[in-house]
Amino acid sequence: MSELTARKIAQLTGHNASIFAMGRGPQADSFFSGAGDGWIVRWSLDDPEMGRLAARVDTQVFSLLYLPEWNRVVAGNMNGGLHWIQLDEPEKTRNIAHHKKGVFDILRIGPYLYTAGGKGLLTRWDAAEARSLESIQLSNQSLRCLAYCPRRNELAAGASDQAIYFLDASSLELRQRLPNAHDNSVFTLHYTPDGAHLLSGGRDAMLKVWTLAGGPALRSAQPAHWYTINSIAFHPEGRWFATGSRDRAIKLWDAHSFKLLKVLDASRDGGHINSVNRLYWHPYNNYLISASDDRSMIVWEVKEG
Repeated sequence: MSELTARKIAQLTGHNASIFAMGRGPQADSFFSGAGDGWIVRWSLDDPEMGRLAARVDTQVFSLLYLPEWNRVVAGNMNGGLHWIQLDEPEKTRNIAHHKKGVFDILRIGPYLYTAGGKGLLTRWDAAEARSLESIQLSNQSLRCLAYCPRRNELAAGASDQAIYFLDASSLELRQRLPNAHDNSVFTLHYTPDGAHLLSGGRDAMLKVWTLAGGPALRSAQPAHWYTINSIAFHPEGRWFATGSRDRAIKLWDAHSFKLLKVLDASRDGGHINSVNRLYWHPYNNYLISASDDRSMIVWEVKEG
C-alpha cells in the first residue's frame, strides 16, 4: 500500500465560539456548521473563504442535520431544544423544547429523525411534520451519539453510563445493552460500511472495534489518542476512517485492518490548536473537514501518493 498523504486545503473562520456540529448542505459542494455562538453557517468548498449565515439561535448548537426535501435544518441545542429551521421561510421556524441537558446527536433514517439527549432519552420524529412520535428511556445518563447500519436494520447509541445500546431500527426494541463498553462516556460510534463491525470512541481515549456477527464481541482496543475521542468519520468510499480528539490531533486509519496510517497535528501539518470536536468526510472531492474549539474548520485533501 502506498503512503497516505493529507494536504491542508483551507482553514475556515467566522464562528465566534467552539464548533460542535457539521453536516451536508443543499448544494453538492456545500455543508453547514453549528457552534457555541448559536450560528448556523453555510459553506461552499468551491469558495471556502465565504461562509454565509443561514440562521441564528439563542444558545449553543451541539448537533444539526439538513433535510433537503423541505430545505430545512434541524439543530439541537445545549438546553435540549430542537430548532426546525425553514431556510427559505424563516417565519415558519419551530423551536421545540424536548430533551434535557442537550441534544447531542441527530440521525436520519428514511422519513424519521432520531435525537439523542441528556437524561438518556432517544426520540423518533416525523421528519416532514416536525413531530415527536415516540421516546424511549435508554439510560439514566446522557446519550452522546447515534449510528445506523442499514444491513442490520440496527441503531446504536453510546451513553455516558459507559454502555452501548443496540436497537431494532424499525421497532426500537432493545436488542442488546453492552455494559462497560468504555471506561467512561461513549462519545462516538460508526458502523463499518459492510456492517460487520462497530467502531466506538470514548472519554477514555480508547478506539474499540466490535465484531457484530453473533452478538457484539471486542475485536481490538487501542489507546488511540491522549484524551477523549470526540468523532469518527469514514471516507465516502469506505477506504479509511478518521478520528478526532480533545488532544487536538486527527488520526487516519485503514478501514479494513484498523491500523494507524497517519497523524495530523498543529506543528507539522497546520492542524488545530484546540480540541477537534467533529469530523465530516464530505463526498465532494472526498474532502475531510474537521471542526474545533479553536473556532475554525480545516478542509483536508486525503489521498494515496
